[in-house]
Amino acid sequence: MVAITLPDGSVRRFDRPVTGADLAADIGPGLAKAALAVKVNGEMRDLLLPLGEDASVAIVTRKDPDALALLRHDAAHVMAEAVQELYPGTQVTIGPAIENGFYYDFARVAPFTVDDLPKIEAKMREIVDRDQPIVREVWERAKAIAYFKGIGEHYKAEIIADLPESAPISIYRQGEKWLDLCLGPHLPSTGKLGKAFKLTKVAGAYWRGDSNNAMLTRIYGTCWADDKQLADYLTMIEEAEKRDHRRLGSEMDLFHLQEEAQGAVFWHPKGWAVYRALQNYLRRRLEDAGYVEVNTPLLMDRVLWEKSGHWEKYRENMFISESEDRILAVKPMNCPGHVQIYNQGIKSYRDLPLRLAEFGSCHRNEASGALHGLMRVRAFVQDDAHIFCTEDQIKSETKKFIDLLRVVYADLGFNDLRVLFSDRPPVRAGSDEIWDKAESALRDSTAAAGLETKLNSGDGAFYGPKLDFILRDAIGRDWQCGTFQADFVLPERLGAEYVGEDGQKHRPVMLHRAILGSFERFFGILVENYAGKFPLWLAPVQATVCTITDQANDYAEEVAATLRANGLRVEVDLRNEKINYKVREHSLAKVPILVVVGKKEAETRGVALRRLGGAAQEVLALDEATDRLAKEAAVPGT
Repeated sequence: MVAITLPDGSVRRFDRPVTGADLAADIGPGLAKAALAVKVNGEMRDLLLPLGEDASVAIVTRKDPDALALLRHDAAHVMAEAVQELYPGTQVTIGPAIENGFYYDFARVAPFTVDDLPKIEAKMREIVDRDQPIVREVWERAKAIAYFKGIGEHYKAEIIADLPESAPISIYRQGEKWLDLCLGPHLPSTGKLGKAFKLTKVAGAYWRGDSNNAMLTRIYGTCWADDKQLADYLTMIEEAEKRDHRRLGSEMDLFHLQEEAQGAVFWHPKGWAVYRALQNYLRRRLEDAGYVEVNTPLLMDRVLWEKSGHWEKYRENMFISESEDRILAVKPMNCPGHVQIYNQGIKSYRDLPLRLAEFGSCHRNEASGALHGLMRVRAFVQDDAHIFCTEDQIKSETKKFIDLLRVVYADLGFNDLRVLFSDRPPVRAGSDEIWDKAESALRDSTAAAGLETKLNSGDGAFYGPKLDFILRDAIGRDWQCGTFQADFVLPERLGAEYVGEDGQKHRPVMLHRAILGSFERFFGILVENYAGKFPLWLAPVQATVCTITDQANDYAEEVAATLRANGLRVEVDLRNEKINYKVREHSLAKVPILVVVGKKEAETRGVALRRLGGAAQEVLALDEATDRLAKEAAVPGT
């Protein structure tokens, strides 16, 4: 007798082995038709595999969030079959589901191009229409290697040979002719995939990510549960392309990147004005929250990084320099330096919490192929801080940080926020006992702060569990920015202490935290969120004074000087051009306010204000306009 517990708590009993398909049919014909897979005790499985024993089971349909990864994985397999039907001799290698879609890497003498995608996509739809059954088989290792070598699939044979001896060789047969190595799970048939997919781009990819290996062709696609979701996503992608920070950065003269300084940014005056405004705003918020600002060396001896554990766990991402037979590392993060500041002098429990903040210049040796505008760089500045506190202070400090983070995000235009809780990773420092304590403390603190979190298992930092704060932008994209980590490890490794009320020495807890994360990356997010149309307080040029006639040139300069004296970033356009031309040009440059002056305005000491995106203008006295714009441009919190 097999007892199956359903999500609603009800139990169905069977006197024979049943599959997920049998269970769905027993519940009702509608569910049987909609079923794609099952979750058995929380684990996704094929619909046609026997359940075998008592279990908690949920039927997965297209409406379930878990179905998307399944659909995307199957879309990758359908694409691989389509490619091999159209282009015999092409080898398939690896093809996973990824965020928002899927890809597959192919080995072919002539690389694929975007011109091949419509033909492949049409063949995929044909395979869906065939509604081919997808069946799992388990093969012997030797048979699998021999089979794939025999059909010229040398990459697939290599993958099988590298699998652990204990791993089953799981093969999925898609119809009668096509099969692939895969752990699964998969849909019961290709027809269940539907047609809410689209192939999007082609890129190069090294076999197994190693530049010493052969170059393959990677075809990307996106897949969704229905046509509406697909259409919404494609619309978002189209909008994202319009908002691309690299294009807007060039058009607005904010920054540039070049080959001679890979992963580092050349900030132009206008971009640097925004950067400084953002940094100065955050500095004021930190001062109000009780932080003290520090600065630590860019180069430090490897000995310090060995003590902290970074040399062992993070060495491949660090830039190295040598001087007088000493090996120095360019800091990838600021934490060890902050502990050195903490360790100067004896600390008492009365000194805690101590909140050390730094706009720290960091460098990480990211692969050149992973670099992407401002979103992935090698040289960046973190809005980093470390809070040294007692264990009893963890809850209150966590709440204070969360409150501060919410205020900052709201000021910057982000109010949609979710949080991931990441527990211990496989490679970590510290004992299980310390990790138990750290994870428990962080869970209790987030609960006390009223913060809802979702578990992101195994993704903590090597020294402690963490919270990842993910904000959603104006077009629905998610960005991981803020972090908060509870660390019992580094204070121990680097000898941090304080004298407690009992007169004895104790270890402080070290809370690592960032709100923006990388200034460079957050700048890129801001550009794309606002499509370059920054709020007035952040705009690189807040107002441009434009003349209608050269008879107003002197007055225009006076207007600009008055606005600058009231804290505004102002430019003057005295060119002998028609005013409509000037308005159009500065609108394309995303200038929020145009201050138009002509002979009449010079005589009456007035101005005409035109706002970005608006056709109307407002005529005001210069003093009134100055006062109004100064108030509108005020930095939040001041």
